[in-house]
Amino acid sequence: MKIAFLNPQGNFDRTDAYLTEHPDFGGQLVYVKEVALALGRLGVDVDIITRRIRDPEWQGFENDLDDFGEQADRVRIVRLVCGGDGFLPKEELWPYLPQMAGAIAAYYADQTPDFLTAHYADGGYLAAMVKRRLGVGFTFTGHSLGAQKLDKLARATGSDFDELDARYRFSQRIDAERLAMVEAATIITSTTEERMGQYGHPLYAGAIDPADDERFKVIPPGINTRIFHEDSSQDDPETIARLSSQIRDISRPHVVLASRLDPKKNVAGVVEAFCGSATLASQANLALFVRGVDNPWEGIESLRSDEQAVLAPILHRIRQAGLVERVSFINAQSQRELAMAYRLFAASGSVFALPSLFEPFGLAPIEAAACGLAVVATKNGGPSEIFAGGAGLLMDPEDPQDMARAFCEGLARSEEFARAGIDRVLSTYTWDKTAAAYLALIKENLVAGRSKDLLTIPVLDASQRIAGYLQ
Repeated sequence: MKIAFLNPQGNFDRTDAYLTEHPDFGGQLVYVKEVALALGRLGVDVDIITRRIRDPEWQGFENDLDDFGEQADRVRIVRLVCGGDGFLPKEELWPYLPQMAGAIAAYYADQTPDFLTAHYADGGYLAAMVKRRLGVGFTFTGHSLGAQKLDKLARATGSDFDELDARYRFSQRIDAERLAMVEAATIITSTTEERMGQYGHPLYAGAIDPADDERFKVIPPGINTRIFHEDSSQDDPETIARLSSQIRDISRPHVVLASRLDPKKNVAGVVEAFCGSATLASQANLALFVRGVDNPWEGIESLRSDEQAVLAPILHRIRQAGLVERVSFINAQSQRELAMAYRLFAASGSVFALPSLFEPFGLAPIEAAACGLAVVATKNGGPSEIFAGGAGLLMDPEDPQDMARAFCEGLARSEEFARAGIDRVLSTYTWDKTAAAYLALIKENLVAGRSKDLLTIPVLDASQRIAGYLQ
């Protein structure tokens, strides 16, 4: 069996060279890569379809064909021309996706894959167009939907729809999501909360009914247990020494944060909780992972302008609170280094913070939990399901006092939550389990022949519908 993953944004390479360095190089790419490799271990041939990029600022994506080294005989990265050679953020890809659909149809002219699985809104739109050309069905994994992001940004920034649409292309994104929902054989979500909450948004009314059990399948993501685990005996001593040198006092517990410098990730909320709570500051230090700079106090200009815009007020707040000596910045260069750092912090009874204003699922906290860190996560989204029943603590990400309360409780009960978190991850959240569920679902769809004809591709412009909703 051959399955094609459609993921036009970001890109893939053996070393995850740019992971987290741009919003398009985040958890979604880890998800696609790991599910693909796990399917390869199950004997499935997989192509990951993405853009070919020949850009001096984003090197490593020039070859038409590539692989991850692991499962190279089964899993390929197929890069096709779409929108020229330069890197394009996902918001600028929409006009070029029909070109990519044509390139996919031409690529598979003599060997059509058995099924497609589409990721994110642009992948869903692409899959609908490829389905029309090749007659191949697809599953749709949205990861995060535009309507929720629109709600959060409209509330947080006070911007009107035209401003937000110009920056984030919500008109195209939400119409693409609606189309993917209609045309997909099955919609895959990570949690039941994601299914009922995200897909039940008013802007998707008429495209999908979240109560329709035949259209949805909950398949949780997993983690790479070869990297993220609690055993530190094989950790590289030189790497541990370098990471330890970046931590002001490794013997003290820490509140650990490894989120992108993006407003919706709410890094500033954790900093405010730490700076505003004398009780919390007396019990722990704060550790922030910021990739690409060793010392943000002196090298913030090496970060992108949007990252600087998030980090500069954070540095000001820390300095204002007189807590500079209590905050560490860690520049982990890879997932393996990240896991080693998590194990370092776990040894001192630290807690991992996921403070996103809304998090559809969140791979980061289950990776941290697998390494032995107690987790304190946002109550908004998937973590409320993942860490229910005592596997972690939930907090209100918009209430610094509640965040501080949860961190203090997590620190006091870190051993208890750490053990419960490890048990939860190993029982539920591994990529092999995720891939097996994907494969079973795809086989079910093939047997059922779920691939109805696509008659039209609508113009991607939901502006009137969205503007009316916001009013």
